[in-house]
Amino acid sequence: MKVEKVNLIACPLDCYDACQGQMIEDNIKGSKENLVTNGKLCVNFANLLKVENLQTAFYENKEISLDESLNILVEKLKSTTPAKTLFYKGSGNLGVMQNSTKNFFTQYGSTLTRGSLCDGGGNVALEEGRGIVINPPIQKLLDADIVVVWGRNLTVTSSHMYNLIKDKTFVTIDPIKTEIAKKSKIHMQLNPKTDYELALLFTRFAYMQDLEDREFIEEYGNGADWFFDISRNRPVVSYEATTGIELSKVNEFFDLIENKKVAILVGLGVQKYFEGTQIMRCIDSFAAFMGYHKKDAGGVWYLSNSATGYENQFEVKGTNKKVSIPKVDFGSYDLVFIQGANPVVSHPNTKKVIEGLKNSFVVYFGTTYNETCEYANLIIPSTSFLSKKDVRLSYGHEFKSISNIVKEKTQNSISEYDLANFLLEKFDFKKLKSEDEIISYYENHKPDLEDFESFNFIEEVDIEPLYKEKTSDNFYFITAKNKNSLNSQFANDNFVYLNSKTNFKNEDKVTISSKYGSAEFIVKIDDDIKEDCAFFYAGNKNVNYLTPNDEDESSFSVMYQEVLVEIELS
Repeated sequence: MKVEKVNLIACPLDCYDACQGQMIEDNIKGSKENLVTNGKLCVNFANLLKVENLQTAFYENKEISLDESLNILVEKLKSTTPAKTLFYKGSGNLGVMQNSTKNFFTQYGSTLTRGSLCDGGGNVALEEGRGIVINPPIQKLLDADIVVVWGRNLTVTSSHMYNLIKDKTFVTIDPIKTEIAKKSKIHMQLNPKTDYELALLFTRFAYMQDLEDREFIEEYGNGADWFFDISRNRPVVSYEATTGIELSKVNEFFDLIENKKVAILVGLGVQKYFEGTQIMRCIDSFAAFMGYHKKDAGGVWYLSNSATGYENQFEVKGTNKKVSIPKVDFGSYDLVFIQGANPVVSHPNTKKVIEGLKNSFVVYFGTTYNETCEYANLIIPSTSFLSKKDVRLSYGHEFKSISNIVKEKTQNSISEYDLANFLLEKFDFKKLKSEDEIISYYENHKPDLEDFESFNFIEEVDIEPLYKEKTSDNFYFITAKNKNSLNSQFANDNFVYLNSKTNFKNEDKVTISSKYGSAEFIVKIDDDIKEDCAFFYAGNKNVNYLTPNDEDESSFSVMYQEVLVEIELS
C-alpha cells in the first residue's frame, strides 16, 4: 500500500543515515521509498516515540506557562548587552528548520560559536584536498568490491548503510575490535593517533608494488611527489613498532585490494586530535595515490557538508564575535541560550562547563530534559519532531527526508521557526520567509554538485604522536558510540572498559585522571579493547572531566582524544 506523503516523518537524530519514516496507526515505520532507510528502523529512531518530551516551561525551577517563558526571555534579552549573550546550538535535534533561531541571534548581536564537537578537522582536510566537502554518490559504495572501514563503528553509527553493503568483503582499521572488525577479512588493530603513519606506510607499499594510479596523479594530482617523499623518509620496518601493525598484514591487505574496487569509510575518531586535519589529509591522500576518488566505483566517504549546493534560507549578515566551541567560557556571558544541546555531558572539560553555567543566566531550549537543564534558569520546551514541518539533509549520503506534522503539538511548546519569528517581531527585526516557502525550497531543490577538478596532496606532515608521551603507567583515551544510545538523550552507561591484561577486574571502582581533571568510574572488562586503551561510550556523564577544552590546529574544533589518562583503584 502506498503511504500518503502527509504521513512522512524524518528522524531528527544526529546520525549518518538520516532515515525517512512514516506514521502508520501511531507507529513509525521505515520508508521503503528511501534507499538508505529501506523499510527498516534502528532502535534509536523507534525509541523516540517512547522519549518523554518536555511538557511545560520552567523559571527558577517553577512551572510557568509558555507565554510567561517567552516574555521572560524577551525581558532578559532587552536588559542584556547583546555581545554578553552566547548562542550555543547543538545537534540533538537536526533538520534545516532548526537553524532559524540563529537568524535572530545574529541580528540581535549575540556571540556565536565556530568549530565543531565532532567533525571539524576532517572537514577542513577534505576542503584542502578536494576543494569540496561532499561524499561520492552512494551507488559508488554499492558497486565497490572491498569496503575499508577506517575508524568508523559502522554497524552502530551507520546501521542502514551497513545493511546495504553487509555482504561485501570488509577490512577494518580500528584500535577497538568492533562488531564490523569481527566480520572483516582483515582487522588492523592499530595504536591510537597513528592512522596517518599507516596511510603513509600504505602509500609506500603501493609504490613498491606498482599499484599507484599514475593516470589520476598526472591528471588531477598536485603535490603527489612531495607526499610520496614523506612516505619514504623513514625505514618501512619502523612503522611496525609505532602503528602496532605487522608488515605481513599490510602485504595481506594489498593482496586483497589489488585490482579491486575499493571504498573507504572514514570515521570521526581519526581526526579528534590536535593535528586531526593532517591525519585525515594523509588518509585522503593515500586514497588519491590509488586513484580511488575518480574510479567508477568506490571512493572515500567521511561527512558531507549537507548544506552544499543549497542557499541558506536563514542567513543574515552580521559582525558577531565568534568563539571556538572547545574554548567557550560559559561564565563570561550574562545570558547563555542553549538549543538542542547538552554541554554538561557532551562538551569537553565538564568541571569548567558547570562552573561557567552557574555564573550565567542560562536559557535551555529543547525537546527533552537533560543534565544541562539542572543548571538552567529558564527552560522553554521545543515542539516535538512529530509536530512540526522540517527537511532533514544527510551528511552520510545524498538523499533527504521529509517531516510533516503527524501529531498535534502540545500547547506549552514552540517550534524553532516560531520562536525565531516571535523574537524577530519583538525586536523589530526582519522576519523570516514563510515556513512553507522555506521547506518547499529545501524539499524541491536539487543541488548541482560538481566533482572536484583537482586534488591537493598533503605535502608536509608535522604531527606529534601520542606514543612519545605514552608510558607503562598511562592509557590512550578512546570513545565510540553505543548502538542503543546514539545521543545523550538516551540512557548511557558510565563505565570504563579495559582489557583483562590491565589487571583490573569487573566492578572495580577506579579514579581516572588526566591533566584536565579526574572522575570515578566502574570497570567493565572487555578484551575487544587494546591493552593500553581506556575506552568509554560517548555520552558517559563523567568522561568529559578528562578531556581538553582546547581547539585543534586548523578548525576551531574539539580534540577529545588528545589526552593520556592514569587509572588507580579508588
